[in-house]
Amino acid sequence: MHHPVSNMNNSKRRTTVLAADDTEGIHPTDDQSGFFAKGRDFESRYVNHQYTEQEKELLASYESADYLPSHSHVYENWLRQQPKRLEWDRWVMMGLIGFSTGLVGFLLHQMISIISTLKWDNTQEYLTRSGLALAWVWATSIGLLLVMFGSAMVVILRPSAAGSGLPELIGFLNGTLVRHIFNVKTLAVKFVSCICAVSSGLPVGPEGPMIHMGSLIGAGMSQFKSDTLKFDIPFFQRFRNPEDRRNFISAGAAAGVASAFGAPVGGLLFAMEEVSSFWSMKLSWQVFFCCMVSTFTTDLFNSAFHNFKYQGQFGLFKTQSYIIFKVLESLDVNILMFIPTVVLGVLGGLLGGLFVFMNLKLARLRRAIISKVKQHWKKKALKIVEPCLIIILFSTASVLLPAAFNCSPYSCYLSGEKQSPQSYSPRCLVEEKGSQTEVDVSLYTCSPGIVIRDENDSIAFSNKTFNQVATLLFLTGEEAIQHLFSRQTHWEFNYLPLMTVLILYFTMACWTCGSNISSGLVVPMLFIGALYGRIIGMLLVSMFGVKSITTDEYWAWMDPGAFALIGAASFFGGVSRLTMSLTVIMMEITNDIQFLLPIMVAIMMAKWVGDFVTHPLYHALLEVKCIPFLDAEPVIVHEGKSVNLELFKTSDAMASPVHVLHSKESVSTIAQLLLDTTHGGFPVVKSGSGMENHQFIGLITRLELSVMLMNSCLFESADSTSEDQPDISQLDYQTVMAEKLVDPVAAEQLFHTYCEDPQYQDLYINLVPYVNVSAPAVPQYFSLHRTYIILRTLGLRHLTVVDGYNNVVGIITRKDLMGFQMEEKIGAVLANRLEGIRLPSPSSVKSNVELDEVTNHGGNASQC
Repeated sequence: MHHPVSNMNNSKRRTTVLAADDTEGIHPTDDQSGFFAKGRDFESRYVNHQYTEQEKELLASYESADYLPSHSHVYENWLRQQPKRLEWDRWVMMGLIGFSTGLVGFLLHQMISIISTLKWDNTQEYLTRSGLALAWVWATSIGLLLVMFGSAMVVILRPSAAGSGLPELIGFLNGTLVRHIFNVKTLAVKFVSCICAVSSGLPVGPEGPMIHMGSLIGAGMSQFKSDTLKFDIPFFQRFRNPEDRRNFISAGAAAGVASAFGAPVGGLLFAMEEVSSFWSMKLSWQVFFCCMVSTFTTDLFNSAFHNFKYQGQFGLFKTQSYIIFKVLESLDVNILMFIPTVVLGVLGGLLGGLFVFMNLKLARLRRAIISKVKQHWKKKALKIVEPCLIIILFSTASVLLPAAFNCSPYSCYLSGEKQSPQSYSPRCLVEEKGSQTEVDVSLYTCSPGIVIRDENDSIAFSNKTFNQVATLLFLTGEEAIQHLFSRQTHWEFNYLPLMTVLILYFTMACWTCGSNISSGLVVPMLFIGALYGRIIGMLLVSMFGVKSITTDEYWAWMDPGAFALIGAASFFGGVSRLTMSLTVIMMEITNDIQFLLPIMVAIMMAKWVGDFVTHPLYHALLEVKCIPFLDAEPVIVHEGKSVNLELFKTSDAMASPVHVLHSKESVSTIAQLLLDTTHGGFPVVKSGSGMENHQFIGLITRLELSVMLMNSCLFESADSTSEDQPDISQLDYQTVMAEKLVDPVAAEQLFHTYCEDPQYQDLYINLVPYVNVSAPAVPQYFSLHRTYIILRTLGLRHLTVVDGYNNVVGIITRKDLMGFQMEEKIGAVLANRLEGIRLPSPSSVKSNVELDEVTNHGGNASQC
């Protein structure tokens, strides 16, 4: 009755849903490929990642999920019992998610601000009064305590809270189940760990974790229940299906972007472009509303509180707090400006590709080292030690490195003058409209100087000095970026300080990215890009002199701060390969609409160049973590040439033969099938004889079969009539179609009982009420390219392949359509075609002609 176990993909399917930490012990460590091996870490986006055999096993262990719920009779009955389908409750839920995410964002930033201010203010005070030694001890000690606590929480309590969580989030919304990433415990650990990481002084930001926390809020709040907290509130139950849950997770992720950046439109576009694989116009409006509420909530609380101290201006949205990197001096764009902009775009793509490459190599090295440690407690200790080592090194560099640089004077330079800063007097006219120095730069150990006031008691001159490196390292990343973006500050930073900080921050941010602490990469990406962008801007100033808006409007665009903004966008684009959302986010966080075109040019150049060097960072991390992912468009290469999938059939990539179930099956047969196989789903065929024996009627998942076997009330005898069958109207849909087995071990023991006890051979389960009758199927001669589009666009877990008589002949899953898998199968097909050309025979020619007549494909070059 059943086909023998299918080869290749089907034999490797698992039902275990893995968490990020579950892969540590089984992740392959015998990768013998070269450092720059093609198809590994140093690979163009147009080259498929090549997995080792152990990686393929890990890849196959992940379970997928359908985007739409199983359309069975039981599901239809459950729908009829739900309240009338109104839309107001969906808008209410979107508002609740937006408000909760905005509130979490407010609390997160306030806590980070308090701790980081305490750390750096006291460090500066110790520097001034007690010297470098005590300042280093304080900065390193407080940073080490924070990192140790934040990392220990992640490693011991919830390893899935490490990093930004974006690769796992993207993989889940693409259709792969990753355990623990949407757990309330993960939310709590990620919140505290992110505060510790950012406020400690690590080169990280809170934006990535904020996106993950927003999705966590969307996942939990929309269900109104929690297995961890053991509560189940009977509200919004109609949202307890995979489609609505995934939509609310997408909305939460978008709200996280909106809260972190104050960019509601950017949040919407980010979710649509990078995070979600399935989208609709209706969802766009709802996510837009969610982002609006999230941004409004964060800004409303920020208007009244600073470091949790009430400011007495509730509801006043100040520009400086509302726009993170507010650009105070707007500049006109000149067509000549696009020349250095293109250079910045190319540089952003190259450096972004280098950043991704180093990140992946460090991730593999980290796992290789940890896998060599046998004791479990030593592995955890090693994971905690790594971020602690990073913060010791980075805090040491932040405190001691500025001492290697001389103090710089506050100086003003008039327009058109090209002399070096050292040739000017340290006396600075504060109200001078030319180039100047910001007031809030870091003094470090430099002389505070004296202030000369005029007769009206207003500041006229100052000979205060400051430290350029300390100005970039003695504060949070966001404040340092604001310094780099500042306009009309042409000589505030020199080349050597910028280059030194660039090398330090690039290396440490890349190392920190994959460590076991909750952290994001957005701030480091903006910081690194702003550093080399400002260097390019300074090169122009060195060549052509300081230009001011008031005296030379045509050349005023040569401002290092302007190119710092473009450089930040280029590096962000070179690492992430975002386009639309990144452009809008850059506009919303700076309010510099005049630089829209240069930013767009830099982002596009960075994306094009970066795509020829490496895969995008988050997609590359999916490959390192071996999480199955289907990109929007498949790229298949054979012998260095791109392959058009329209020239291939579904049968070329399907797994066959396939286990099938009849519409009425014995309990022992189902139990034996679940014990003998690891498949995630089974096609259901009509019970009967002859041609109808394998006629496809629907599909049922392994989990649904397991749950039904654990409900003996569904068993019936072979001769039972329709009157004797269980009344499906009395069955609980949430119980029968569960998300997971409560006790898998007990279930397996029960299945063994069903197989060994003869009485269960005469007891049957009628599968018809539980079969997904809307499960799509395609003919075996269907276009492979269109098969890919159908499976990915509809968010399918399985796609059954049938012949001309609707008999099941194969099955397609996401793992069958992954690039490396299709390249292997298509390579075999092309080899067979080539062999057929070299050794033609009458039978082969006849079969080819008959196939063309059946499929209506006509002739092709290989047959001529």
